[in-house]
Amino acid sequence: MSDPRVQKLATMLVDYSLGVKANQRVLLQGEKGGEPLMMAIFNACLERDAIPFIFQYPEGMIDSYFRYGKAEKFAKYLEQLKTFVETYDHRVRILGESNTKELSGFDPDLVSKFTAEGGKISRIMLDREQKGEMHWVLSLFPTPAYAQDANMSLPDFEDFVYNACMPDQNDPVSYWKKVAARQDKIIQWLKGKERVHVTAPETDLTLSIKGRPFENCACKVNVPDGEIFTSPVEDSVNGHVYYSYPTMYEGFEVSGVRLWFENGKVVKASAQKNEEFLMKKLDTDAGSRYLGEFAIGTNEGIQKFTGQILFDEKIGGSFHMALGHGYPETLSQNESSIHWDMICDLRNGGKIEVDDELLYENGKFVIDF
Repeated sequence: MSDPRVQKLATMLVDYSLGVKANQRVLLQGEKGGEPLMMAIFNACLERDAIPFIFQYPEGMIDSYFRYGKAEKFAKYLEQLKTFVETYDHRVRILGESNTKELSGFDPDLVSKFTAEGGKISRIMLDREQKGEMHWVLSLFPTPAYAQDANMSLPDFEDFVYNACMPDQNDPVSYWKKVAARQDKIIQWLKGKERVHVTAPETDLTLSIKGRPFENCACKVNVPDGEIFTSPVEDSVNGHVYYSYPTMYEGFEVSGVRLWFENGKVVKASAQKNEEFLMKKLDTDAGSRYLGEFAIGTNEGIQKFTGQILFDEKIGGSFHMALGHGYPETLSQNESSIHWDMICDLRNGGKIEVDDELLYENGKFVIDF
């Protein structure tokens, strides 16, 4: 028997996150493991007289690109996806991997070349989104691989996913509208502020947000959601940070990451696991040693690390920053083919001060919003 929560999530994605209308073209993209959710979205689009198309990755397709493909043709392999992103009205990306470590055995440089081509397509999507030409949303269907990474049984992970996406399953849209309203109050308080100072165990970091707007994330783009984010002024970041949690990027797990910044640039870095991969990514291009994002996680329903960045960056009581390209809506000037989120827990002695006023302590806002 199918899980009724799948249909509820599909309806929320189509109607609330995207607002799909008749005759609009909708690209559904994802792995075979996410097929139940993709088909529920496909059906919902048809019911709204939209025009959906499924671009599904067969089992082992990504593996084949690196095993049998040629690096000089990576852009050609993605040409059809690029056409979709350039012309469709909506894009839905459903994560449904059956093996989250699939790429870890390949040469990181080869993987980086492929993801760099994918990054070019993502930038087209972001530019079209800023112009109001395209809407996109990212979500996840619970697979055994994700459950295993989270150290949960599949039924427990399913409950975790649907509870994080739809804390009020009877009326998820009203719930997220309330989240958006509260986060808007925080963003209004931050408007016009300039200097951020973050402290936590092994972390002491300053950065400028002068002239940079914050974005209110309440399930319009990521599902689940729960964060506010902006882009730091590119040359303003100074100090050091220790990331509490491991991070997965391009199939590689990197843990124990420490970064040191001077005038915005990472000048020193270390990691307890896969440090060589970290250093290679830092040298990807001119923008990869600079930050494109600074964010505070606000989802109190996500308290456990899962190894899946879509959930982990929303952990209530955390902040995260992304190396590499930033989002146009936050006026980021940093360009890079990478966007690598890393998360720091603030629940044990962490603080965020803004213009010398305490905003956040031990994972909670100290101002009543």
